[in-house]
Amino acid sequence: MTPLLPQGFRDTLPPHADAASAVEARVLDVARSHGYERADPPLAEYADGLGARLKAGGLTDAVRFVDPVSQRSLAIRPDLTAQIARIAATRMGHHPRPVRLCYAGSVIKLRASELNPAREWRQIGCELIGLDSVAAAREIVGVAVEGLGAAGAQGLSVDFTLPDLVDTLAAGALPVAAERIDALRDRLDAKDAGAVAEIAPEYLPLIEAAGPFATALERLRSFDTGDVLASRIAGLEAIAASLGNDVAMTLDPTERHGFEYQTWLGFSLFVAGAVREVGRGGTYTVMHEDGSEERATGFSIFADAILAQAGTGERRRLFLPIGTDAAVGAAMRADGWVTVAGLDDEDTPQAQLATHLWIDGAAQALND
Repeated sequence: MTPLLPQGFRDTLPPHADAASAVEARVLDVARSHGYERADPPLAEYADGLGARLKAGGLTDAVRFVDPVSQRSLAIRPDLTAQIARIAATRMGHHPRPVRLCYAGSVIKLRASELNPAREWRQIGCELIGLDSVAAAREIVGVAVEGLGAAGAQGLSVDFTLPDLVDTLAAGALPVAAERIDALRDRLDAKDAGAVAEIAPEYLPLIEAAGPFATALERLRSFDTGDVLASRIAGLEAIAASLGNDVAMTLDPTERHGFEYQTWLGFSLFVAGAVREVGRGGTYTVMHEDGSEERATGFSIFADAILAQAGTGERRRLFLPIGTDAAVGAAMRADGWVTVAGLDDEDTPQAQLATHLWIDGAAQALND
C-alpha cells in the first residue's frame, strides 16, 4: 500500500493539534503584550531573494520548484526569520526603529536528520529589528522565557554563547592566521583540546570556560586579561540578572553549531523533559536592498518541541444529551467548558470522548 504521506511529514491529530495551537497562541499573546505585532509572510517566494537573506546555508535546506506562472524558481521557506527580515527591510523600511514583529507558521526542510526526522515544523518567534544592544537582547530573552512559561513549559534553562568570540580575539588580542580561523572555531566548538593546541594553544582556556553560568563567566573573565571581551561579559551579566533565579543558565562561549550567522550573542532554550533545544535566538544583521546591513535581535521556538514536554493539558468535554436546553450549553461554554451536543438518541458521552455528562442540572464526571 502506498504511504499516505511523504517521509518526514505527519498528521497532527486531536488532542495534539488543539494543544499545539494553544501553545502558539499563548506565546504570541505574550509577544503581543510586549508590543510585538504579527506579520504573516507567504509559504514560498522567489528563491534568489530568499537565499540571499538566509545567509548561513543559503537554500541548502529549501525545497525549490519552478513557478508555472512566472517561470522563475521559487523556494518554500525553511526558516521564517529571513522573511521577517525582508518585510522589515522593504515593506516596513520606512517604519521608525526598532520594529517589533512576531510570527508563527510552517517551515519545510529539504532533508531531515536522524535525530529530528520531521521535515515540517511550526516556527514561532519574535524579531526586534534595528537594535542588537544589551537592552534589546535582555528584552528578547525575557519574552522568550515568558512565552515558554505561558505555554506550560517547565524546567526552563538558557544556554548562552558568543558566536563572534574567535573573530574578535583573532583580529586583535590573540591573532590567528585567516586560513586557520575556521578550523579553530570548529575545534573549539567540538571541545577538541588536542587540535586547538596545535592551531592556537592560547585559546585552550576557552574550552574550560563552559558550564554553569556563574562559574563559566568567571573563567571567561579570567581568560580575558586584556578586557577585549569586557562589554560582552557585562552584557551577559545584565541579561542573566534580568532572568532572576527561576531559570537555569549555562554558558558555552565557543558554541557555534546553529549560530553561524549570529553576531555577538546567541542563546539556546531548553525545557525539562525535551530531548533537544526548543528554540534559539541571538543578535544578527538584516540585509537591505542597497547592500547595507541593519542590526537585529530575535528568537524562534518550535511548538512541537514544547508540546512534547508540556503535554496536551486537561480535556474537559461536557456531553449534553439530546433535548438539553440551548441556554444550558451557552452558559457552560461561557464558563469555559467545551460542550458536545448529542444529535440523536443513540449518541453517548463515550462516543464523543466526553469527560463529563450533563445530568440533573449539573456537570458530572464520567469516572465518578
